[in-house]
Amino acid sequence: MKFGLFKRGAQAGVQKPVYVTAATVAPAPHIEEPAERSHAEIMVIIVALMLAMLLAALDQTIVSTALPKIASDLNGLSKYSWVATAYLLTSAVATPLYGKISDMFGRKKIFQIAIIIFLLGSALCGAAHSMNQLIFFRGLQGIGAGGLMVLAMSVVGDIVPPRNRGRYQGYFGAVFAVSSVVGPLLGGFLADTNSLLGVAGWRWIFYINLPIGLVALSAIATRLHLPVRRSPHKIDYAGATLLAISVATLLLGTVWGGVDYPWGSMQIIALFATSVVAAALFLWRERFAREPIIPPYLFRNAIFSVSSLLSFIIGVVMFGALIFLPQYQQLVRGDSATKSGLMLLPMIAGLMFASVSSGRLISKFGRYRKFPIIGTAAVALAFWLFSHIAVDTSRVLLGFWMVILGLGIGMVMPVLTLAVQNAVERKDLGTATSSVTFFRSIGSSLGAAIFGAILTNRLAHHINQDVGGVVGAHAAKGLSTSAASLRHLPPTVLHEVLTAFAQSFHDVFIFGTPFAILAFVVALFLRESPLRTGAREEAAGEGLETHDL
Repeated sequence: MKFGLFKRGAQAGVQKPVYVTAATVAPAPHIEEPAERSHAEIMVIIVALMLAMLLAALDQTIVSTALPKIASDLNGLSKYSWVATAYLLTSAVATPLYGKISDMFGRKKIFQIAIIIFLLGSALCGAAHSMNQLIFFRGLQGIGAGGLMVLAMSVVGDIVPPRNRGRYQGYFGAVFAVSSVVGPLLGGFLADTNSLLGVAGWRWIFYINLPIGLVALSAIATRLHLPVRRSPHKIDYAGATLLAISVATLLLGTVWGGVDYPWGSMQIIALFATSVVAAALFLWRERFAREPIIPPYLFRNAIFSVSSLLSFIIGVVMFGALIFLPQYQQLVRGDSATKSGLMLLPMIAGLMFASVSSGRLISKFGRYRKFPIIGTAAVALAFWLFSHIAVDTSRVLLGFWMVILGLGIGMVMPVLTLAVQNAVERKDLGTATSSVTFFRSIGSSLGAAIFGAILTNRLAHHINQDVGGVVGAHAAKGLSTSAASLRHLPPTVLHEVLTAFAQSFHDVFIFGTPFAILAFVVALFLRESPLRTGAREEAAGEGLETHDL
């Protein structure tokens, strides 16, 4: 273990960050980069990071198709939604905390802790014998998952200069794409398997994380070497508590609203009011905290502010598409859950291609601004095209629209992380990365609630207007109506009901198009800062002690 002191010279002194204005392109901040590694060395670490990120991404999708089987085996159908809610709550709350703590105490050690927490939660979920136990262990698993994605992206920022970072970050977009298809398929297969090696099939949904996680943990422990800053720190516990309260009440309101309680009920209003008050107190607290969770000065950086807002809007739009396209396939086209997942392959192919190719082009030319602009324009076009969806829309045409949507999303998501990491000082890299991820997570949660409410409302309208009667009232109860039960309706009534569903999905994309257009407008304000190509470690402060882990 090597110890050394960094001293500031005239050239190594910390300069004030240069912020971007609407009229100028900001020069790159004075940030020295990590020592350059060979491509082979980087790829070993990248594979380990991708495995860790795969754990979190896969766990968001693999459980969904297996939940009915799990709830049935554990006799907990009434607590069905809490299995997903517990994971969503804890991971969202933990995300910004991991970024700040890793900036304070070092990325590698905190990353290893996050993986261990996730694997412990996975093992306990697989061994759960009651629904209450599963809900609690899913919450524990979410605490670990909150750090996997954000710390993986932050580590990339630590080991690769921004100019070369795009080619590697594109791989992570492919991880999201693969998990969104493989997760539901694998979850459904394991749930349908009564026993595998003497263990109930659904339990392997959680046990499968263990070997993947151990490989990632071993690779990170042996091959990832990062400098760790040593300086006095004080965690802002009050700020963390206020942030947790604000996020938790917001997510509970969006999850329960329109499902467990009416949107105008006192319960939902109280949750949203609590979230707003806690958020206001959090912002006030951050102004005076010694070590703020999300430093307010970051928002004076125009690139950070625009990227955070754009991440939020893209989260709203993207999540709406990912949820409601499979529902359209199942309810209107009568596809199985497995087939509806496979029908998303065109979108996944577009996302993978755009994510990897845009990353390589950014590394080659050192420019990133045009990709979010083109990407958001493609997303807006795709939403407008999907607003023409009908009962008999050609599958080939749907696939073409999905390709456009995937290309758009793939050109936006990785670039925002790159832009933010390039625009902030190295001491804030983890915090800035986690903040962008955090805003996207909040946007996704709100997107699900907003579009879900629109779909339910418009479905009731079209059913009552076009179908009516007892059959219409039954179908209008909501999207709990299964495709199988719809097929038992008389042919003439079935056609009217399916038309009502198709019109409702049409309305969802009509209402979603302005959000996509707003994302395009916001992307126009994203300024470009030249991508750094430095190869030296940053001396984080005068006399700061560092050691190589």
